[in-house]
Amino acid sequence: MAAEQLADLAALLADRTRARFCLALLDGRAWTSTELARAARVSPSTASEHLTRLVAGGLLAEHRQGRHRYLRLAGPREAELVEHLLGYVGPAAPERTLRATTASAALARGRTCYDHLAGRLGVAITDAMTARGLLEPDALAVTDRGRAWLTGTLHADFSTTRRPLARACLDWTERRPHLAGAAGAHVCAHFRARGWLRGVGTGRAVALTPAGVGALDDLLGIPAP
Repeated sequence: MAAEQLADLAALLADRTRARFCLALLDGRAWTSTELARAARVSPSTASEHLTRLVAGGLLAEHRQGRHRYLRLAGPREAELVEHLLGYVGPAAPERTLRATTASAALARGRTCYDHLAGRLGVAITDAMTARGLLEPDALAVTDRGRAWLTGTLHADFSTTRRPLARACLDWTERRPHLAGAAGAHVCAHFRARGWLRGVGTGRAVALTPAGVGALDDLLGIPAP
C-alpha cells in the first residue's frame, strides 16, 4: 500500500505543468486557476485538468468564490515537500537572459517558502538563532531560551497552534536547512508586519528594508546577507 501511495504522489509531480503550479504557489498566496494557467503558459482547460488532479491528490486546496476558483498549497507540509525536492534536483541550469538571471539572484538572496523565510536570508537567520542558543544545532528544535525570545521579543503566541514549533526545511539554493514550522512562520510574519521586508519583482523574492537591516542587527547581531 505504501509503495502505491508513494508512486501516486510522485506521479502528481511528474509533470512540468503541475510542477510549475506548485512552485508558483510556494509564495503562500491563493492563485486563481486563470493566473496559474498564465504562469505555466497553458490553456485554462489544460490548467483545470491538472489542478483537479493536484487537489484530488491532496497537494492543493481549493476555494470557490463566485466564478473564481482559488488554489493554494494544502499546507506547510506540502510546501516543505516541494522545497525539499528542489534541494535534491541539483543546481539549476544557467539562465539565458538578464531578466531571468536577476530574478534567480533575488530568489537566492531571500524568498518566502510558503510562510517562512528561505534563501541566504532565511539560512542566515537560522544560523544566528542557533549561534545564540535559540535553536538546537542538530535537531533545529527551539530551546527554552528560544521560546522565551520568540514569545517575549517577537510577541509570538503558540498556545493554539497544532503545527510543530520548529522544522528543518532543506533550502534548495543554499543546500542547508532553514527554519520552518510555527516558529519560522512567526519570524516571517513579524518581519512583514513591521515593514522589515519588501517584495522584489512579481514573484516570492523578498529583501530587507533599511529598517529591516537595522532590526536584524539589533535582534540577532548579524548584517544583511
